[in-house]
Parts: sequence; structure tokens; C-alpha cells
Amino acid sequence: MFAALSIAAVSVVVAAFSASAQSAPESRFAEVNGVKLHYLIAGKGDPVLLLHGYAQNSHMWLPAIAELSKTHTVIAPDLRGFGQSDKPETGYDKKSLAQDVHALMASLGYDKIGVAGHDIGLMVAYAYAAQYPTEVKKIALMDAFLPGVGDWTKVWLLRDLWHFHFYGKTPLALVDGRERIYFEHFWNDFAADPAHSVSEADRQFYTAAYAQPGAMRAGFEIFRNFEQDSKDFSEFAKTKLPMPMLVLSGEKAGGQFLIDQGRLVDDNVEGIIVKGSGHWLIDEAPEQVVPALVKFFG
Repeated sequence: MFAALSIAAVSVVVAAFSASAQSAPESRFAEVNGVKLHYLIAGKGDPVLLLHGYAQNSHMWLPAIAELSKTHTVIAPDLRGFGQSDKPETGYDKKSLAQDVHALMASLGYDKIGVAGHDIGLMVAYAYAAQYPTEVKKIALMDAFLPGVGDWTKVWLLRDLWHFHFYGKTPLALVDGRERIYFEHFWNDFAADPAHSVSEADRQFYTAAYAQPGAMRAGFEIFRNFEQDSKDFSEFAKTKLPMPMLVLSGEKAGGQFLIDQGRLVDDNVEGIIVKGSGHWLIDEAPEQVVPALVKFFG
């Protein structure tokens, strides 16, 4: 089954790039910070780092890579525990995940970058900018929230508080072999319209990726570490970020909340409500989101 899905995934990659990109992204691996990370890289020019969220991996960025790679070198890693990257037992707090990708960028020779993150990826992007502020020229945050910043416990996503505590032996047993059922909740219920959310081909791709040994446990560890993340971020927030920030938030999802959080941690914030979109911004509204990213990163 996995082999067939891999072939289908290759077709998706080729189709995504056949019309508009100069070349498809190259798939590479790097040993950094004690972990092997998989990443996609494409284009030439000033580097832009793209960080995926939960229920997806670097594959989600293909529509953005197609346009950004025309003028930038674009790097989209699978975070520790996701996609084709290693899945160790520990290291899933967002401060540590940011250190992973910082080591990756350093290994590639990049010390001045733009960075964008969606969902969990925006938390990693913020942790990157907060730890290495002189190395980030611009930062874009896309639909989720920053733990520990402002009144974050009332964020819209907490209607699904159960899954932030859904980890351990029993949850892992419940989702074993039922990964697609579990993720359908997110892909459908967090979208403005389930029929215009993550595509069927991508749902198959992500289901196969998360069915790998250790992948679901790693994903659950992302949420287990929110308490530590909130402590780290509350400390980070005491010092405002110096670089321009773009916040993109779905009209039918996070709305104004993430924009307001962004203004608590950065004084130079452009906030955009993505009309008609739910949480899956790249999948639901690429015609709004991709041009906004291209414009922001210049």
C-alpha cells in the first residue's frame, strides 16, 4: 500500500510544478542536532524557510514553493518526528524543534533568512526568531496560536482541547491502523468547507506518512509539550521581535486572535484575514495565501 501511495505522491509533486515552477524541489537529508532531517529545497536567491504543521508535513508547501522558488531558495523540512525525518523519543518542545531547523540552515550556510510557519510550524518559526533574532529578516505566522502569549487559553482551537491531551499508550492503540479516521476530524472540521479542504491525494499521502513506526507517538508529543512551550514563549515574549511579521489567519478559523497575539510579540505586524478559509490556508485558499507570501518575502 505504501509503495502505491508513494507513486501517487510523486505524481502530485510533478503536477504541482509542471505549470509554474522552474524545477521541482529536490529531496535531501541532513544529520543535524543529533537527528536526521528530511527537507525539500528549490530555487535560487535569498533563503526562505517553510515550516509545516500537524496532520501534514513538508509536502503541504508545494504550492508555495512553486512560486517562491522563482525568486528565492526555499527550504521546507519535515520537523523532527514527521514525514521522512527521524522520530526520536524526545525533543518535541518548540524551542528544541527550532534549534533543529536552525542547525539545518547553518549546515546549508544560511544565517539570514525569511521564515514562515503554519499551525505547529508557526510556533517553531516564532521560537526560531526569538532565539536567533539577528538571523531572521522576516517572519510569517499562519493560523494557529502562540502558547503562553496573551489570553491564549481561550483560543478557538480549545473547543478541541481533548486532542491536546490525547497521548500515551491507550490513544496510540486507538489510532493504530485508524490514522485516516483520526485525521479526518482535523481536515474536515477545521476547514470552512470539508469538500474544499486537504485533497484526497494528499490525505492518502499524509495517512501513509503518519502510519510509519513512531510517527503518531511523535505527533502526540507535540501536544504533550505545550505546557513547556507556554513557559518558554512567555519568556520569549518579554523581548519584542525586531523583524517585520505577517500574520495570515483563516476567517472561519483563528480569525483576529493570532493577529492580536502577533502584536504582543512584534511591533511591526501586518495582519490579513484570509476570506472564506478555515485552518488549512494553503489548501483552502492558495490564491490568497501564496501571493501574500510572495509579496511579503519580496
